[in-house]
Amino acid sequence: MVKRISSGSPFEARIGYSRAIVDADMVYVSGTTGYDYARMTMPDDVADQTRNALATIDKALQEAGSSLKDVLRVRYYITDMKDYDAIVEVLGEAFAEIRPAATMIVCGLTMPEMKVEIEVTARIGAGTS
Repeated sequence: MVKRISSGSPFEARIGYSRAIVDADMVYVSGTTGYDYARMTMPDDVADQTRNALATIDKALQEAGSSLKDVLRVRYYITDMKDYDAIVEVLGEAFAEIRPAATMIVCGLTMPEMKVEIEVTARIGAGTS
């Protein structure tokens, strides 16, 4: 049975997607930007956006019965290479020990205030296997 998880983001309903999908022991987390969904605000600072995105992802993973430790694959989408160092400093705090397979792409995002978007795939229990 597939479980759909929402973060409460208005984008999910408007566009028609789930923050995360759980299928058996796999968790697929949609691209997540740096919004604070409780306040619907986006910080200007790219490091803060990265922290917010990771917090939203972690919350979805927790609801799925998983955690960041279970992340196997991550994709980073950034809008400007000048933000690289600030972004990777935060990513290193989250993933230095986990070391998932990763890809980083420089691209445009859907709203001008978005500077980073993160998408992950996890397997429940992977961090302990």
